[in-house]
Amino acid sequence: MGLLAFLKTQFVVHLLIGFVFVVSGLVINFVQLCTLILWPVNKQLYRRLNCRLAYSLWSQLVMLLEWWSCTACTLFTDQATVARFGKEHAVIILNHNFEIDFLCGWTMCERFGVLGSSKVLAKRELLYVPLIGWTWYFLEIVFCKRKWEEDRDTVIEGLKRLADYPEYMWFLLYCEGTRFTEKKHRVSMEVAASKGLPALKYHLLPRTKGFTTAVQCLRGTVAAVYDVTLNFRGNKNPSLLGILYGKKYEADMCVRRFPLEEIPLDEKEAAQWLHKLYQEKDALQEMYNQKGVFPGEQFRPARRPWTLLNFLSWATVLLSPLFSFVLGVFASGSPLLILTFLGFVGAASFGVRRLIGVTEIEKGSSYGNQEFKKKE
Repeated sequence: MGLLAFLKTQFVVHLLIGFVFVVSGLVINFVQLCTLILWPVNKQLYRRLNCRLAYSLWSQLVMLLEWWSCTACTLFTDQATVARFGKEHAVIILNHNFEIDFLCGWTMCERFGVLGSSKVLAKRELLYVPLIGWTWYFLEIVFCKRKWEEDRDTVIEGLKRLADYPEYMWFLLYCEGTRFTEKKHRVSMEVAASKGLPALKYHLLPRTKGFTTAVQCLRGTVAAVYDVTLNFRGNKNPSLLGILYGKKYEADMCVRRFPLEEIPLDEKEAAQWLHKLYQEKDALQEMYNQKGVFPGEQFRPARRPWTLLNFLSWATVLLSPLFSFVLGVFASGSPLLILTFLGFVGAASFGVRRLIGVTEIEKGSSYGNQEFKKKE
């Protein structure tokens, strides 16, 4: 085991990475708060600044994937589709099977210049997660309670507000509503059968309201829908903790572009279009499991140095005074001061672990189990 490989497994190193992410995130959130004074004066300047502030935070996570774990991401698509990446507003539909599916999406956003301006339809609970939810708030992310009667007006208003967004954005939709588990899949397929819809093997039944509303509200702004089907070679099931430990994975993404004009205007027909899309996604996953590849040409966009340089800059600024402080604490010889510091370290490690826990499948929401609860 080389020195770098050894360091990747050490808790102290993980704690330092977490320290840089958390403290830089708090600094970024404070600066974002200060930018609110620009909103009534120059809304577009506010947006451009917050795109770059968000990039400085999100790119630290992308750095872990690209430079720390050296995970490879391969696209299966065509040259015409690749040529449009980062040059148009788009709605992204991504399967929700893995703990780091969002991170693989972010690395593609970074490589095509839309990481800072990336959007998502997020569950409202995430708004209260420090750093992540707070940053999203300043980015005008659309939050929902996932109760359509309560969400409808909020979602429509939030989507329409993005119509004049000054940077190219990719708007992510997890149409399944929650991460795939066997229990959720069983319940979902019971619902599909009760509605006369074909069974899916690798996906949950898509929730159509968010998709049809997003497409309707963003017409005239968004040029296309990108359907992205993600899987990992070797039947791996990666985690954010695995990435932190430097484990390398190989992600494959099949990307299909659908011009928005091809999606029906009628809500019911658009919902049927989405169900058909998920049947096709299921067939793609079946092909991948049998052949180990998706159809289409293979592209591996080169990673860019900016994520690494951004992290190193923050680490230089934040770790130098931290090391000086720690040396001062132990040099003081004060048991109370040393114990207080160790208690702070323990609390910090717990906080970082809780942030990582947001991505874990077993910590996911019970959203997909609501029908199951009703039956019981």
